[in-house]
Amino acid sequence: MLVTKYIHSCLLLEEGGEQLLFDPGIFTFKEGLVKPEQFRNIKWMVVTHTHPDHFDVNAIKQIIELSGATVIGNDEVAEGLHPAGINVTVFEDGKETFGAFTLKALPAKHQPILSDFLPKNTAFLVNETLLNGGDSFDAALESHRGVFNLAVPVQAPYLTELHVMDYVLRIHPKRIIPVHDGYAKDFFIEQRYDNYQKEFKKLDIEFPRLARPGDSVTI
Repeated sequence: MLVTKYIHSCLLLEEGGEQLLFDPGIFTFKEGLVKPEQFRNIKWMVVTHTHPDHFDVNAIKQIIELSGATVIGNDEVAEGLHPAGINVTVFEDGKETFGAFTLKALPAKHQPILSDFLPKNTAFLVNETLLNGGDSFDAALESHRGVFNLAVPVQAPYLTELHVMDYVLRIHPKRIIPVHDGYAKDFFIEQRYDNYQKEFKKLDIEFPRLARPGDSVTI
């Protein structure tokens, strides 16, 4: 399976000639480096939660109009896309197969932030090999300890590097897919990647440097 990152938490997965897109949010399209038209061939779109950095309604509408893809998400995602006339396959718990992708959905609480409201966050295990927890370090994700690939937020208002290390140690994947860094300057991302890569190498955990739009890794 090929995983390509398109800024922040937007991941394009390709398997068996099909494409699945995770979390197209506002940071992905903010500077025009990535455009909705690039995703005209996706068959599935999965949204973990409704924060705008994961959930750009206008971009999602354009992508769906171009691709005819099926959107998968929780009931809050469905409610958020209903005014745009987009139907959502509500999937919050359990296991289902969508074409070339078998998804296991798992409720996982969003990390605490400076807000009175936390959206419902749903984690997804893809083809038994990639766990994407959205914006969660929830203990519920420890049920997949040892998963080969783990999408890990590496920058966010709710974390420090020590929080990241604690989460990685609890799940202990073989490889980290770094996400949630789309609002940082390139020089800062590279400096943080240097540090993460050094520390995770000590644990024999791979850390591919997916810093620029279109950077990819085969998992």
